[in-house]
Amino acid sequence: MKTRTDLNSIPPALRQLVAGEIPDASAIQAFLDRHTFPLVQEGGCIFVYRGDVEGVALRHWIQGLPARQPFQRIEGTDLWFLVLELPEGSRVEYKLEITENGGSSLMEDPLNPLRARDPFGANSVCHAHGYQVPDWTRPDPEAPRGTLTERSLRSRFLSGSRRLSVYSPAEGSRSGPYPLLVVHDGSDFLRYSALRTVLDNLIHRRVIPPLVAAMIDPGERLEEYAASAAHARSLLEELVPTLERRHPLIGASRGRCLMGASLGAVASLHAAAQEPGFFSGLLLQSGTFVFPGAGRDTRDSSLDPVARFMDGFRAAPQRAADRVFLSCGAYESLVRQNRALVPVLKRAGMAVRYVEGLDGHNWENWRDRLGEGLPWLFSTTRPAPRTHA
Repeated sequence: MKTRTDLNSIPPALRQLVAGEIPDASAIQAFLDRHTFPLVQEGGCIFVYRGDVEGVALRHWIQGLPARQPFQRIEGTDLWFLVLELPEGSRVEYKLEITENGGSSLMEDPLNPLRARDPFGANSVCHAHGYQVPDWTRPDPEAPRGTLTERSLRSRFLSGSRRLSVYSPAEGSRSGPYPLLVVHDGSDFLRYSALRTVLDNLIHRRVIPPLVAAMIDPGERLEEYAASAAHARSLLEELVPTLERRHPLIGASRGRCLMGASLGAVASLHAAAQEPGFFSGLLLQSGTFVFPGAGRDTRDSSLDPVARFMDGFRAAPQRAADRVFLSCGAYESLVRQNRALVPVLKRAGMAVRYVEGLDGHNWENWRDRLGEGLPWLFSTTRPAPRTHA
């Protein structure tokens, strides 16, 4: 991927605006009113900004491409543009860096209504040519809605109680016993990855079985999810047994799956490795699987427990589960670590499916992989597919 400023590469609408005399304000506004932005074409996207400022740049999170991409100003106007080459099917989150009055600030793209939200705020979103939001991430009026019940779990291994939301399949679904899916950072998966809608739709389409999902949240995330023995013991000895007493669950390894993203993926693998065979399936997304030589900042001691766990696991891998679905964004810095984990998991005797999306380290990337990951994880217990007219 690279940037281009050759005007011959710009789509005709913008090229015609630039090719003649300097366009006046009304011509520029008419151009903006006729189009949606970024302008999408095969091979890339054209970002546009209008404003009398000193500079404009695209700030993104695409590993391997300079994080700051400057726009070019059309001479004599307040119109700026940037042409960014992107592979077919890419999805990119970004902000604009605006320089004026000697300072700079970040903002969402005012010409682009698409937003992705996360615990830190919102980013603008570019859907490159060929990308489509999966239909199973959107509410389907024909899909019965599962219920969410708020609960708390008091832990002797962790300080105090932890809140969780328990998803139960809609009434009328196949009666239990159900498989159990435990989801790290559950509230964020519900809020930013549409997990409740995804489960409703995939169950309705009969590509996964009706299941119970426990959406758990950490106290101190960097402590509890960074290969913490206390977190693992609480999950294995308190959370799962409690859920199996309260809900009509299968209550055996073949009916237990565990998932998480980023540090949540580390917490999932670590917990499963403490009691191999307790879980049958793991869904690990963009895991922070740091180890020496894989780009970890050695000055950051907060990830030392993760590095120690990964060093030991790589040296003597355990068959922590039967099946592992591993995914990562091709544009994120953790892709090398995730790729390197695949042969380690296979060496331990686990069935592994590894998928890369043309996306970064974000919640909608993780959402988009669920449509492949969950059916594969539950393939041994899912019902026959439903035929659609």
